[in-house]
Amino acid sequence: MEALQINSGEEYVKVNVSNSKTDGIALDLKFAKNLTVGELKCKLEIITGGNAGTMQLELYSGDRLVTKLSDDNILLGALPIETGMRIHVIDSFNWITDVEKFELTDEQYATKEDTLRDFLKKNRLGKYNEEEAQQREEKLKRQKQFEQERAELCAVGARCQVTVAGNPVRRGTVRYNGPIEGKNGIFIGVEYDEPLGKNNGSLYIYS
Repeated sequence: MEALQINSGEEYVKVNVSNSKTDGIALDLKFAKNLTVGELKCKLEIITGGNAGTMQLELYSGDRLVTKLSDDNILLGALPIETGMRIHVIDSFNWITDVEKFELTDEQYATKEDTLRDFLKKNRLGKYNEEEAQQREEKLKRQKQFEQERAELCAVGARCQVTVAGNPVRRGTVRYNGPIEGKNGIFIGVEYDEPLGKNNGSLYIYS
């Protein structure tokens, strides 16, 4: 017997998916009409956590049962399925909920081979490359020195010009030069000539 394709036109259908385990509904899932019901069950196994071998499917339009999808060999396109309908998955959903977490101490991990750490050590990569680590440290020192030298040019009380991408050039007066607790780097506070910004450029510490 050959299956007759009832639906034509669109190659896919969007449906909602509910299940007998929870009240949750997965919305607007897209399935090809050339899928068999058996193939659909395999996809719903991933989505719902059910078992494709034991689950039963029902097709609803709103709260009205349209049909039961009991033939695993029939194509979705041969069913009276339309976008917006809901497929309800019925199964026991014997999920494993309590799985003991497997952990290793740092010492145990260090003794293992074929790990990322072992690979980095053997190939002297990342932090295990002393020469590379030293180069990064020197680069960081040069960067900090460069920032310090530029910051020293911004004396408190000096006039300055601020250029920020996407904003007009603004002029003002330096009101603060130094660090901010909890943040890295040196910060320059500027009081604009125009009434712009959140404050007068001084450092405010709120308790």
